[in-house]
Amino acid sequence: MSKKFKELSRFLDRHVLVSGYLDDCTCDVETIDKFNNYRLFPRLQKLLESDYFRYYKVNLKRPCPFWKDISQCGRRDCAVKPCQSDEVPDGIKSASYKYSEEGNDLIEECEQAERLGAVDESLSEETQKAVLQWTKHDDSSDNFCEADDIQSPDAEYVDLLLNPERYTGYKGPDAWRIWNVIYEENCFKPQTIKRPLNPLASSQGKSEENTFYSWLEGLCVEKRAFYRLISGLHASINVHLSARYLLQDTWLEQIWGHNVTEFQQRFDGILTEGEGPRRLKNLYFLYLIELKALSKVVPFFERPDFQLFTGNKVQDADNKILLLEILHEIKSFPLHFDENSFFAGDKKEANKLKEEFRLHFRNISRIMDCVGCFKCRLWGKLQTQGLGTALKILFSEKLIANMPESGPSYEFQLTRQEIVSLFNAFGRISTSVKELENFRNLLQNVR
Repeated sequence: MSKKFKELSRFLDRHVLVSGYLDDCTCDVETIDKFNNYRLFPRLQKLLESDYFRYYKVNLKRPCPFWKDISQCGRRDCAVKPCQSDEVPDGIKSASYKYSEEGNDLIEECEQAERLGAVDESLSEETQKAVLQWTKHDDSSDNFCEADDIQSPDAEYVDLLLNPERYTGYKGPDAWRIWNVIYEENCFKPQTIKRPLNPLASSQGKSEENTFYSWLEGLCVEKRAFYRLISGLHASINVHLSARYLLQDTWLEQIWGHNVTEFQQRFDGILTEGEGPRRLKNLYFLYLIELKALSKVVPFFERPDFQLFTGNKVQDADNKILLLEILHEIKSFPLHFDENSFFAGDKKEANKLKEEFRLHFRNISRIMDCVGCFKCRLWGKLQTQGLGTALKILFSEKLIANMPESGPSYEFQLTRQEIVSLFNAFGRISTSVKELENFRNLLQNVR
């Protein structure tokens, strides 16, 4: 092997980061990059900047259900600035389940009741039945997330554009504890494996690394997918933190930007002894899962009585057109993930595994209430709810197919919270893929 070729190989190992086909998929990194960065990302960002998607209601004061000794981050960048009441469009404040002006008026009456879903006798019989069905479905075992009580006095609207996900300085034992519990207690880990599942744990050498991934490859596709989804979410968050890093902090200004060194420490193939590229491949795997869910749920959003209701009729109509354009673009993606292999074995075992899958993920959504940095908690809750909604969609294919073309859907529905989290969570993954291109370009200049 020539010296020049060896130098090129080392350069590619460090700067291309990840390429080629993904495990358990027929898709490759290059196809995703081209589709996301040039066809999808710009329009998706425009949609997420609209009023309907920028306001997210969240309860950041829920107590941690697993331990009491939470160290709250005291840094100013950990803080979340909630919206004042007059900053949120009236249509959003009154909307929970319905998506039209008429439906909003009905729900406003319902929300005056003692609990969400209580039905006012003045409503039509059909609407009463629909509201009860929606509430029952929301509380059912089909959900993959522990949802916030958005009717709680502690729940507040947050403008996501004014509280962006970025590096806050939240790190150390508290942050480590969150991820450690997620990996060690909620992923499907055989008892024979002693190595920590947390990929940020110090490596003990390549032989140990190979043993670790050999057991992962030996798992059934569902358990392997679960680990890869969590690892992909972890990787995506680390990409965001590296891309929006506090580079300079003075009393005059804060300067945020790409921290190449931080990115390399987390993802460089050599510095991480091969772990970094695996993390990034899991990020692409997560992208494909959420992309497939969005392609499956198109009929729900195509229904004529669905609106992205904020009260601004012109903007709402324009945003629905943009939303459907994005969804049809997603549906046209040529190499979608084939989820038909999920839970396709013996029916009894498949149902048991699906329930385990759901309970593990619900548990992870509850762990988000233990995050000591409020901004990290905000984005952690939103992204886990978004991924949980994507999983709910994937496992509701028959219900979606049987929806009526108009009128109430009694079997499948999405709340505004689920819709906002679904698209914003995918927007975060889409941004991560775009940022990988930016880091590649920056690393090439470092050469």
